[in-house]
Amino acid sequence: MSKAITFSAYGAPDVLQLSAVATPEPGPGQVRIRVRAASVNPLDMKIRSGLMAGKVSAHFPVIPGLDAAGVVDSVGEGAEAAVGDEVLGATVGGSYSEYALLDRALAKPAALSWEVAASLVTVGETASRVLGQLGAQAGQTLLVHGAAGSVGTIAVQLAVARGITVIGMVGAHDVERLTVLGATAVRYGDGWAERVRAAAPQGVDFVLDASGAGVLAGSVALTGDSARVITIADMSAAEHGVRFSAGGADQAGDSLPELVQMAADGRLTVPIWRTYPLAEAARAHTDLEAHRNHGKAVLLP
Repeated sequence: MSKAITFSAYGAPDVLQLSAVATPEPGPGQVRIRVRAASVNPLDMKIRSGLMAGKVSAHFPVIPGLDAAGVVDSVGEGAEAAVGDEVLGATVGGSYSEYALLDRALAKPAALSWEVAASLVTVGETASRVLGQLGAQAGQTLLVHGAAGSVGTIAVQLAVARGITVIGMVGAHDVERLTVLGATAVRYGDGWAERVRAAAPQGVDFVLDASGAGVLAGSVALTGDSARVITIADMSAAEHGVRFSAGGADQAGDSLPELVQMAADGRLTVPIWRTYPLAEAARAHTDLEAHRNHGKAVLLP
């Protein structure tokens, strides 16, 4: 037996409880890791609250969490990693746990901290995926709503590295941080569209909404074409003719190795806001739902 965070009913953060669970055993091709860090993602909270009940099937009790990094301590037949390897990846059956299973374990570079390694998988996959779906090219202009968030921060850096001009919507406290990443920061709030037009007189070619803050209508007006707008956070996308992009961390296979190497080389920054002991997962969810964070929250089992 080992310890994990579980929930047996949808609800507020206090449904998350530290529980004794059966330690998972790796199947063919899988590895089991002793978890050193588990990332907390917005999807975790949507699943816990029941918001995704119609889209993500839950078999209670649920161990939440998508991403983890740790040390391999058991391997299934045909697994590519070996006991003792330091790895990261998308988990099978949850990551808020002392032990977790990975179908595909990616080696963790020594230069990468456990916290960053655990935080790259889902947000990195998402940022890379939506940029590919938009198809923005060097010389074009991309507006990112929620540019200081976990996905937004990575999307900004990837776009800038590709020669795309980036306008990022942020709060006052994140203006300097976004500017350092190579984007033009614009304050969100009333009048945001006018401020964007002033910052991008050449016009806006594409929009990525990572905020879900009711900005789709204004974004379509800026680009003149709903096909040039994509959201990962606003469930009203269809009402505006906008694509809603969703995908699991297991789709990160093509982009994740490159993202990991970029982070290890210092070419990609993944801001870690706060770490929590495993037992305080409910507090992590509460803090994130209050929008207190300026980067990733990570559990340390």
